[in-house]
Amino acid sequence: MKNKSTFLRLSLFIIGLCLFLVIGCEKEKIPMLSTTEVSEINTISAMSGGDISNDNGITVTARGVCWSTEQNPTIADNKTTDGTGTGSFTSAITGLTANTTYYVRAYATNSAGTGYGNARSFTTLEGNNGTIVFNPDITYGTMTDIEGNTYKTVTIGTQTWMAENLRTTKYNDGTSIPNVTDGTAWFELFTGAYCNYDNDPSKAAIYGRLYNWYAVNTGKLSPTGWHVATDAEWTELIEYLGGEEVAGGKLKETGTTHWNSPNYGATNETGFTALPGGYRMFDGGAFDDVGAYGSWWSATGGDPDGAWNRYVYYYGNNVDRILDFEISGYSVRCVKD
Repeated sequence: MKNKSTFLRLSLFIIGLCLFLVIGCEKEKIPMLSTTEVSEINTISAMSGGDISNDNGITVTARGVCWSTEQNPTIADNKTTDGTGTGSFTSAITGLTANTTYYVRAYATNSAGTGYGNARSFTTLEGNNGTIVFNPDITYGTMTDIEGNTYKTVTIGTQTWMAENLRTTKYNDGTSIPNVTDGTAWFELFTGAYCNYDNDPSKAAIYGRLYNWYAVNTGKLSPTGWHVATDAEWTELIEYLGGEEVAGGKLKETGTTHWNSPNYGATNETGFTALPGGYRMFDGGAFDDVGAYGSWWSATGGDPDGAWNRYVYYYGNNVDRILDFEISGYSVRCVKD
């Protein structure tokens, strides 16, 4: 009997040891990686990413970053999904709360498990641009883009519009849109790109981002179920509101929190809440007129080098229509399909 008991204990010990070794070996096969320094921090979003140095011979099938207000976040918390394989990648961290400390780690998953990079912490900005002044008498809807950014929406006539400027950094297929900060590089582009006004990410929370028309023309800039408004759809909106000479005041956010004084005629009775996000000029990529002008691309090209846009301004009621170079940077509003 004693021999059987000894044999049983020895067998269990060997089995346990084998399992420990197997699990240990499997653990050693998870990917090895580091977390990229956090950048472009604003009130609601930031950028990070990772660098996968070794997949230990097993293909990485998912990678991205995960974040939380608690230390050492995991993929059970908030996360992005940014491709497969080894190498470096960038990730947009969105849907954040202003003036809040977060922790982020890059992750990579293969069949052996999930590996994590080093933890980094960052604190979102306080939102010193002031909150958007929506019309309190309007019942707004909401919609969400591929990054998790949530926008108010409003129905005007038979159309449903975004009531905020687009701020995504990804196309609706998950592909990242290049953020081009250098003015010369912006001028030389023939492909889609975005930027923040003055290259200041904190402005995106209020004014959204500026896009060249190449990004619009991909057909992938809008959230699923929406599209960048065409020139004809802008015309329909303006005519519904009584024409170009009066529609601007009905569209503009009221007050001078964001608009320059006197913000003439602004009532925002439609709930559209037009914001003065300024623009990026085609010549040299300089920024101009935040606070003075709100300008939006349409999805309609006008000639080989230009496309139609609409703009409103602080000193009048008008909505004006111009044909501008595709390499200019303007805000974007989308309409529901």
